[in-house]
Amino acid sequence: MQWPTSITNRIQEETHFGNRVLNCFAERPANLNVMFAEALQHNGHGDAVVSDAVRLSYTELDKQVSATAAGLRKYGIVAGCRVAMLIGNRPEFLIVLLATLRTGAIAVPVNIREQTPELTYILNHCGASLLIHDLEVENRLPEASAVGLLKHRFSIGGATTLAKDYADLAIAADPIAAECGAIVELDATVDADEEDVAVILYTSGTTGLPKGAMLTHFNIVHSCMHYEYCMVLGKGERSLLAVPASHVTGVVAVFLTMVRVAGTSVILDSFDATEALKAASRERITHTIMVPAMYNLLLLRCNTDDYDLSAWRIGGFGGAPMPVPTIKALSKKLPDLLLINIYGATESASPATVLPLATAGTHADSVGIAAPCANIRVVDDKGCDVADGEHGELWIGGPMIVPGYWNNPEMTQSEFDSGYWKSGDIASRDQHGYFRLHDRRKDMIIRGGYNIYSVEVENVVVAIDGVVECAAIGRPDSVLGEKIEVIVFTEKTELTSDEIVTYCRGHLADYKIPDFVTLLSEPLPRNANGKVLKNELRAR
Repeated sequence: MQWPTSITNRIQEETHFGNRVLNCFAERPANLNVMFAEALQHNGHGDAVVSDAVRLSYTELDKQVSATAAGLRKYGIVAGCRVAMLIGNRPEFLIVLLATLRTGAIAVPVNIREQTPELTYILNHCGASLLIHDLEVENRLPEASAVGLLKHRFSIGGATTLAKDYADLAIAADPIAAECGAIVELDATVDADEEDVAVILYTSGTTGLPKGAMLTHFNIVHSCMHYEYCMVLGKGERSLLAVPASHVTGVVAVFLTMVRVAGTSVILDSFDATEALKAASRERITHTIMVPAMYNLLLLRCNTDDYDLSAWRIGGFGGAPMPVPTIKALSKKLPDLLLINIYGATESASPATVLPLATAGTHADSVGIAAPCANIRVVDDKGCDVADGEHGELWIGGPMIVPGYWNNPEMTQSEFDSGYWKSGDIASRDQHGYFRLHDRRKDMIIRGGYNIYSVEVENVVVAIDGVVECAAIGRPDSVLGEKIEVIVFTEKTELTSDEIVTYCRGHLADYKIPDFVTLLSEPLPRNANGKVLKNELRAR
């Protein structure tokens, strides 16, 4: 299967990031600031972002972005600075993101469900100098002494003991005198190089510490164009943001892809099946990208016949396999909805493979073919390509692949090879170019679309007094895909499952908290090399 020539004729070979020879879209925005300016020009009076409380046109959004960018500059934010964003699904997320990019700084979106230890690590590791956060997360933020490089905090919803009111940040964009005496326009847009880092997204780490993937303007622009061309998106699209804005899907696949096509992002502050369908009907949603569990909940909790969903034509999904019964039920209820499997990761700035619209109904077991500019290999343990039909590890190359991890040369060296990101996912490619996934890397658990490395959970549980060792595994679940089970070897007979869950609540994001706890009075099973036999635990 090949992409049509209307797409492939737009591609040319270029060299980037030193020596990576890549297939690139010849005509593309120079950076994300230019991409936003193009949307403003093409659809200034059209809706840019919609929520329950706010509706902003592109012109109105631009005014707020300019004011916020001016405020950031007044507080010392210049090119290269890191601005941390602990902001939920709300218009301010997009405003702060675009304002940060306008200053040339780097946006660091963080999941609002993270707990204090994770937040402390991320803020320190990226060296954030300014933080903008929702008022509701104030009680989980680290004290000032724990994040010495963080100079300023702003709270959306009102000032706190540590943070100024976010409303005070958006100031009039008037010029000021710089220290050198020159006049600086506070709302001037930095002409960023396309290989500059635009966004750092922290991913779960196999060592227990998250890694900061460096998404450049070049990476994100290509990903947005992949969505545009592969999903046949055009001006006036209306996408429902139901996933967390801080994830690569929320940032790139929804918010910035809608900017690319001068479309609308309709925001749900959190996913609720009934509210999702109400919004889809009211706002004439045309496009979604959600995890399979969300589609399943729409069927389980709602009668789709009660809503006018006639505008909804593209239903992208990823993060976990879509159950075949869900596909069949959705196809019956919404026959005009094309369900499109998308495979990607933070390191690929979202899509690496996409199921073409023309074959959406005939390859439900596939994650699609390589995105137009992607170069994907299936390799053996020695890094040699395997034949079609054979299983191997996916290595992904292309202009969407990040140059590496922020301040982490060791992991960059380990997980990248000659411009390819080594995904760790075991897959195969058939003779027609369709990829199928067979296993996941290093015992990763996918719960409701969230990627959870077992070692993250294990490192927290083994810190509990009385725990000798722990293994975290995924337990199949019909709605979430998987739930988390921890098998704990303890010699402390009074230790209870409830104590373990309570401890995890204070140290892990809520989606990483174990759903099941099994207490053992004997060591976990291991092989001759001392590795825990998780397959045996799953079989139990």
